[in-house]
Amino acid sequence: MNKQKSIEALQFFATNLTEGALVHKLQGQIFKSQGFEKLGQKYIEHFNEEMEWVDKFNERIINLGGEVKFEGTKARALITNPIDYLKEDLRIQEAGVDMLCKCCEGLINDPTTYDMMKAYLADEEEDLYWSQGAVELIECIGAQNWLIRQL
Repeated sequence: MNKQKSIEALQFFATNLTEGALVHKLQGQIFKSQGFEKLGQKYIEHFNEEMEWVDKFNERIINLGGEVKFEGTKARALITNPIDYLKEDLRIQEAGVDMLCKCCEGLINDPTTYDMMKAYLADEEEDLYWSQGAVELIECIGAQNWLIRQL
């Protein structure tokens, strides 16, 4: 098992997931302030779920003898239009799931980290499918009808 490879992968995902989670929370707050209570709450809950994964990744880094790092986040524009945000988030999720699949392949010799990342991948795929379904529903019933469902 290559501990350093596992630590680097876990740190990469902990850093980037922390950034993405914070964006989800802020977006949720924006959507709630616009009256889209359900959509806002979904993204705020998503923040909480993602931070649980960050905790797991950090604990695994420590268990492997690594040092948990706080690596700064980059500035990201927040999107006030819920549908535009949903489409942008979908684009990011698709790329993230692909990256996770490739990462899992490289962790096969560390069964504990591999299993953790596979579980995280399954969770991310579920989020991806929700976003894909929402975009398809918007195309089917129209933006205004979908937004009404988010009140």
